[in-house]
Amino acid sequence: MSIYDTLNEQQREAVFHTEGPLLILAGAGSGKTRVLTHRIAYLMEEKGVNPWNIFAITFTNKAAGEMRERVDKLVSFGSESVWVSTFHSACVRILRRHIDRLGYENNFTIYDGDDQKTLMKAICKKLNIDTKAYKETALLSAISSAKDQMLTPDAYEEQAEGNYGKKNIARVYREYESQLRGSNALDFDDLLLKTVQLFETQPDVLEYYQERFRYIMVDEYQDTNTVQFRFISLLAARYQNLCVVGDDDQSIYKFRGANIRNILNFEEEFQDARVIKLEQNYRSTGNILDAANAVIRNNRGRKDKTLWTDNGEGERILYRQFYNAYEEAEFIAEDIQSQVRQGMLYQDSAVLYRTNAQSRLFEEKFVASNIPYKIVGGINFYARREIKDLLAYLKTIDNGRDDLAVRRIINVPKRGIGLTTINRVQESADARGIGFYGALQGTDLIPNIGRAAAKLDSFVALIEYFKSRADQESISELMEEILEMTAYIETLEAEDEEGAEARIQNIDELLSKIVSYEEACEEAGEKPGLSGFLEEVALVADIDSLDENQDYVVLMTLHSAKGLEFPHVYLAGLEDGLFPSSMSTDNPEDLEEERRLCYVGITRAQKRLTVSCASQRMIRGEIRFNPVSRFLKEIPSELVETEKKLFEKEQRSAPAPSAKEQARRAFHQQPFQSSSIAKGAKQFAVTKEKGLDYTVGDRVSHVKFGQGTVKVITEGGRDYEVTVEFDTAGVRKMFAGFAKLKKL
Repeated sequence: MSIYDTLNEQQREAVFHTEGPLLILAGAGSGKTRVLTHRIAYLMEEKGVNPWNIFAITFTNKAAGEMRERVDKLVSFGSESVWVSTFHSACVRILRRHIDRLGYENNFTIYDGDDQKTLMKAICKKLNIDTKAYKETALLSAISSAKDQMLTPDAYEEQAEGNYGKKNIARVYREYESQLRGSNALDFDDLLLKTVQLFETQPDVLEYYQERFRYIMVDEYQDTNTVQFRFISLLAARYQNLCVVGDDDQSIYKFRGANIRNILNFEEEFQDARVIKLEQNYRSTGNILDAANAVIRNNRGRKDKTLWTDNGEGERILYRQFYNAYEEAEFIAEDIQSQVRQGMLYQDSAVLYRTNAQSRLFEEKFVASNIPYKIVGGINFYARREIKDLLAYLKTIDNGRDDLAVRRIINVPKRGIGLTTINRVQESADARGIGFYGALQGTDLIPNIGRAAAKLDSFVALIEYFKSRADQESISELMEEILEMTAYIETLEAEDEEGAEARIQNIDELLSKIVSYEEACEEAGEKPGLSGFLEEVALVADIDSLDENQDYVVLMTLHSAKGLEFPHVYLAGLEDGLFPSSMSTDNPEDLEEERRLCYVGITRAQKRLTVSCASQRMIRGEIRFNPVSRFLKEIPSELVETEKKLFEKEQRSAPAPSAKEQARRAFHQQPFQSSSIAKGAKQFAVTKEKGLDYTVGDRVSHVKFGQGTVKVITEGGRDYEVTVEFDTAGVRKMFAGFAKLKKL
């Protein structure tokens, strides 16, 4: 039996079509990675293509690793010669060989987000930029956007003609680029941009890579931006054997520069392109897919496709509405524990939400419930202070022109080198047109440096010693020597005895990472290098730290979840104003992207999907009352199961509400297209018209929080808001109708 017999008809068609441009529209869970890996195997084993001529591009190290592993299993010989890489890793590899053609040294440093912020802060100070009017993050975002559009500082300034604000940004952009070049450094956007510039200005380099990569495959094509599109177009221009795989319904990274037009207009950009749709889903149940199809069908800017499966209908989607976000988090924690008691693992569940801020309540509830969890999107390991310090030492040893790295460690651990001295060194460097470290190497030429010269000379001598050792010992041995000679760990212990242990554990983990890198290089027959290690660290993404073999619940934003799948997904906070976000509701294009984000969230679930919302939620210190998300209303009611007991109230006679109040309630209590679910939600038992049977100062009891004292009663728009100080649960605010408080 052939390995291709395991593919469905559309998958085989995509694998066997090898010549010319090909667009594979791959719906969520349709086996696109399987198609790509089998296509690579088919090219090598059936078409006789040299593996050297095949290039597969992905967006994350995790995806690249999985693809590499699958190709190795499918192909018995030669698979190691296939380039399987992320965009950024591929560009670094090319630039390490050829960036000297653009006036850089090949041992350039890659600046991460924190490095960029530090540099921008210094630039704003130097140029007297008002950071209240021009936020540093906004300036970096504008520069990143310019680079995505392949605009140089000159081109950006031309476009800014007559716009004072953009003129200022152009000035900052120019200085930013000057500082990067002076430090022999690139940011992440530069990795793509400089590679494209290299191809456009060095025809022989472009020709070499066009000949090398005769067959190109691009995964997650819907996430490509303008400069990535240009990179791919240049490489594929000679042979046109470009296969792109993507799903326009999962294009959710517009804020990062992703251009959905790249996939929607593929047939226009590449003449005679073949289009193949993969619509059979192997991940989810029928009900989950029907819900996803119903939601995404409301978007206009998309290519038509409908997911289907042979997995059966499965469970209906569970819908839960809560009084507030605390109760939502508490329910999810309790439900996970219940599932675990029934035999599920913690790792089978994931909680997805729209914003990072929503994770706090889940963390608190999970800690209280002793539920192991991991947040994807928290503080990156390599962004921690102690790790950045030690990496700055390695960067300085590898590339002395990296001013940011040098300035970070010049007084770490403390050497008595103050800010005044550092500023004098920088002024001298600027005046002489050299780098910060270059100025340190000639302290006798720095005006008014005084007795600080000896301390600076000592620091330079230490770095030069480390540089000499870098050629003689391994990276792990060099790091051990840095720790010993700087007494870094001893300094940590002296500064903060309580926090030192955690920081030292992080340092131990860094050493383990270095050793793992060295072992991986040896297994691949390559020599471990300092530049190579720093490059690997710089390109690591937060999602790469997700260990699917560890038994913990994953908490993450919907943006981080793309590409992943879980048996049980909790999609939390489905309220208009939160999801979709309030900033998107007035812009049709932004709203469609929010809907695609919802589609991504729904299709992460394999067997069970729980969607939830809260009637009120604390956002930026204010209690907000948001209606149920419009995306929930787009899900057919027959696909949804509602737990009615959460809505049921005591049966009490009450005056009939006004027509306006009835309409308002109908809107809040009908989250789906049909009104059948809304019928199960009963009206508030206690209303303003009837009044309350308790008042401020009375003792009351709550079914969950126990006994307490009423502190405040406020008349709200639809009910009384009651503040109660409970004996054991603390102060709680709640609507009287929901609370069902009983006077003692």
